[in-house]
Amino acid sequence: MPPLRPPIHLSRPTSLLFSQHPARHFPPPRPSPAARTLASTHPPDASEHPSPDTASHESHYDPPSGWLFGVPPGEKYKNEGWENTWVYGFWGSLLLGIVAYAYKPDTSIQTWALEEARRRLEVEGILPDPDDEAKK
Repeated sequence: MPPLRPPIHLSRPTSLLFSQHPARHFPPPRPSPAARTLASTHPPDASEHPSPDTASHESHYDPPSGWLFGVPPGEKYKNEGWENTWVYGFWGSLLLGIVAYAYKPDTSIQTWALEEARRRLEVEGILPDPDDEAKK
């Protein structure tokens, strides 16, 4: 089998790059969409869109004081309004979930199979009915 020749346009790429014919010149590379977007945007005006640092007039940084939770020794911690709601909601829902899990119905296949086998054996007379023994 004879070797395949590459197509004409792939056989001499350097001649296409450096030819003097204007139709054969490659266009200059286009910038990526992200670069075009970044290059075309203007910095926002500070009066129109305040930065997060200047949106409020106070500092959001609490310098380290060396005390646990910022409470000096000997002072009592003052609870915030949401803390009691969160604590009672968390522990209450956890307790409710544990109770619901403890009292959920047993839907395992093993329990069903055991009850079904006992019922069938009682119908056939192989296993005595436990209700008959309780009546005697």
